[in-house]
Amino acid sequence: MHSASAPRRVAVFGATGSIGASALDVIARHPDRYRATVLAAGSQVQALLALCVAHRPLHAVIADEACYGELRDGLRAAGLDTQAHAGAAALDQLAASDACDTLVAAIVGAAGLSSTLAAADAGKRILLANKESLVLAGELLTRRASAAGAEIIPIDSEHSAIFQCLRSRDASLDQAGVRRILLTASGGPFRGRGRAELAGVTPAQAVAHPKWSMGPKISVDSATLMNKGLEVIEAHHLFNIPGERIEVLVHPQSLVHSLVEFVDGSTLAQMGLPDMRTTLAVGLGWPDRIESGVGGLDLLAQGRLDFEAPDTEAFPCLALAWQAMAAGGTAPAILNAANEIAVSAFLQGRIAFLAIPRLVANALSTLPAASADTLEGLLAADQRARQITQAAIDHA
Repeated sequence: MHSASAPRRVAVFGATGSIGASALDVIARHPDRYRATVLAAGSQVQALLALCVAHRPLHAVIADEACYGELRDGLRAAGLDTQAHAGAAALDQLAASDACDTLVAAIVGAAGLSSTLAAADAGKRILLANKESLVLAGELLTRRASAAGAEIIPIDSEHSAIFQCLRSRDASLDQAGVRRILLTASGGPFRGRGRAELAGVTPAQAVAHPKWSMGPKISVDSATLMNKGLEVIEAHHLFNIPGERIEVLVHPQSLVHSLVEFVDGSTLAQMGLPDMRTTLAVGLGWPDRIESGVGGLDLLAQGRLDFEAPDTEAFPCLALAWQAMAAGGTAPAILNAANEIAVSAFLQGRIAFLAIPRLVANALSTLPAASADTLEGLLAADQRARQITQAAIDHA
């Protein structure tokens, strides 16, 4: 599918977001090796058009079908040959097509799942930034990727770190010899605060993350530690590691991105400055190492590295994620959907910060976990969890 001489054809889904910007930055540094052939965005037509002018892709997709005319006319006005597309079906079609051999899957939320599955079925290399694909449908996605010979390389910093540590042994991600995985967490903006101190937290405070610049939804998930809970579920699926061998370690400096402990007593850690371009360069270049634009880590300048246990009493979302992972089936999908609705309500000022875990717990206890064999079943559980959570908010 990919010859050494021709540049890799990369589709960037979620091109107007921060991960899309980082991916395009790395791609632009290696014009001989990579070409951004497909750019996709949700509804930000003008931002997508600006990227098309800069990167001249073959295809541009806007998920919001109402924006199709504006995209088509804008491409024409800019004198570009880029073909305009709109809607979810176009995303799926292009993800599976010859237009790309590599997909940067960075669409936020369950909206990113269908195109990721399409790329998996087509045997693509998937640089996965979309948590929901693995949380909602981890069993399904990994099974289908494996059947089609697709390669999933995670590009969030923690899973990229684990991937790099595991691949230090041999070419496979076989888990023989692994004692446990240690996922690091920054602790978010409220690290060290007790439960009582979190009652009055505002959306603005929750979105002000100390280390990473992220979208509002992911920033709130980081503040509740749900983000880390979702990552535990992801690690379980990505690396085929049982949940009891995955632990979370709070590391406020965010320089050690995760660690893998082996049965011989050695622990490997992957370190680096907090910049997504490193993990994207790993995903694009693997097994080669390529220039990412990120500088090295000056440990003398950084000084000390601290580690502590997470406080699951103040941040119950982490414990809820373990619970959903243990239940299996549709439980992680229910957890994820309820959380999306709760976080959205919190950002709109409709509920308090501490109501987020309460609403998620309510959805998990109301809906029993069912089998996760089909996408339809998973999406049905997702919808029901959303309805239950929305109803609980409306009647509060």
